[in-house]
Amino acid sequence: MNSYSAGRRSHRSRGGGRRRANHERFRDRQEAAKTQKKTFWQRVAEFFGNGGEKRKTAAQPRNGSQPSRPSRKPERIEVTSPRLYVGNLSFDATESDLFELFNGVGHVQNAEVVSYRHNQRSKGFAFVQMQTVEEAKRAVEELHDKEFLGRRLVVSGAKSDQHQVR
Repeated sequence: MNSYSAGRRSHRSRGGGRRRANHERFRDRQEAAKTQKKTFWQRVAEFFGNGGEKRKTAAQPRNGSQPSRPSRKPERIEVTSPRLYVGNLSFDATESDLFELFNGVGHVQNAEVVSYRHNQRSKGFAFVQMQTVEEAKRAVEELHDKEFLGRRLVVSGAKSDQHQVR
């Protein structure tokens, strides 16, 4: 052995045995995982009838497709002011699109699409200010559940300022 190799450690094991392949190590880990002791929560779940099996939930559909979100009906707000909430709005909708749509029902004072500050992308809802409460009520009757840019609009009275989250 020369002086250079004497200071270095050998990459071979000292036992002189052959090196194990990666697939052998992986198989050993799998077998160890199968025989591993159950955790406390697995034992509790088994005791209460779950049997340690994963339950199929809404998040894990049986057919392998994407889980469908349960349809949630939006809260119906009575129209008491000319300000309207417009939900389920296409992300491509602009304020001028809304202005044109609602102008077919009555005189629109203002249309505002709510968007994220950091990237200016629409949040999918907007507020429209009509001239009178009667026009706002008519807009809800005519435009609620109407198809607009590929989505069914949700149009209702906007909550008063004291209830809005900023």
